[in-house]
Amino acid sequence: MRMTELYAAGEKSEIGTYVFTEEKILSFARKYDPQRFHTDKDAAGDTMFGGLCASGWHTTAAWMQCFLKYWMAEIDRLKSEGLAPPNLGPSPGFQKLQWLKPVFVDETVSYSVTFLSGRPLASRPGWHVNSILCEGVNQDGIAVIRFESSVLEFE
Repeated sequence: MRMTELYAAGEKSEIGTYVFTEEKILSFARKYDPQRFHTDKDAAGDTMFGGLCASGWHTTAAWMQCFLKYWMAEIDRLKSEGLAPPNLGPSPGFQKLQWLKPVFVDETVSYSVTFLSGRPLASRPGWHVNSILCEGVNQDGIAVIRFESSVLEFE
């Protein structure tokens, strides 16, 4: 089964939620993005954000965490229905990454993926490349992250 057989162009799937606790924000930022508005609650108050907020990279990594959990469940679902799930590989890249609004302590982001298109790769018989739109909205329904990604698919 191919992604193009599984999802119609424009079909959106909710893939999960992630709560950005203070502990998670601090832990991620200390390791990967140690800017003061991500690592110091007091100093963050004096920045343009006005408070401790998650790194954009953290919001992106949380999307991936939700997607992987969603995709593993999709694989199980398809197999239980007697279908062979698409064999997805890595992403050759992403584009148009937008961190649209800061994510603050205790906000919940709901993530989604929208299938945009799929096509065979002329240079690699049996391989396909799929385009997806990746998004996240906070608990108020306000968009906080958006990017487009490509995903390789193999026979």
